[in-house]
Amino acid sequence: MQKNIKGQIQVYTGTGKGKTTASLGLLMRALGAGLKVTIIFFDKGGNFYSERKVLAKLKKLYPKKLDYYAFGTIRMVKGKGFRFANIVKDFSEARLALTQAKKLSQNKSLDLLILDEINTTVKTNLLTLKPIIELVKNKNEKLELVLTGRYCQPEILKLADLTTEMKDIKHYMSKGVPARAGIDY
Repeated sequence: MQKNIKGQIQVYTGTGKGKTTASLGLLMRALGAGLKVTIIFFDKGGNFYSERKVLAKLKKLYPKKLDYYAFGTIRMVKGKGFRFANIVKDFSEARLALTQAKKLSQNKSLDLLILDEINTTVKTNLLTLKPIIELVKNKNEKLELVLTGRYCQPEILKLADLTTEMKDIKHYMSKGVPARAGIDY
């Protein structure tokens, strides 16, 4: 990161597609510029997310510049679709993710920290808003912090330096097209 420049707080929210995708694009750009980057996936358990396969390969190429952590349980139930109801392990996984995020937000050698789907954890009652606000307010001042997910709370939006709202205008899933590996996950 450039010296003496304050890290900004970015939010990607809204009902439209592309929040995680946008944050991964930023991660790639930062990594290409030689910055040290970390992404934490909240409430995204399981190994079927395609981006993690690429992150694993990139981590081998950039072992001192890239880290990623995935927390959460598997919500895709074979033959039944997505499991919306929280189970006990969902809560403990969210708390573990938040603990890791707080620790990393203080790391002075980290340039970019992405908290993927952290916004959604408040809406789904996995986390409360207060510790997230504290994390944002108390982050290392040079750290660029990105929070993604639907339902970003107004209190977080007030703290953000950049907010992008993905708006769902038209989506192929409404025509019955299922989620596809490599495109949607």
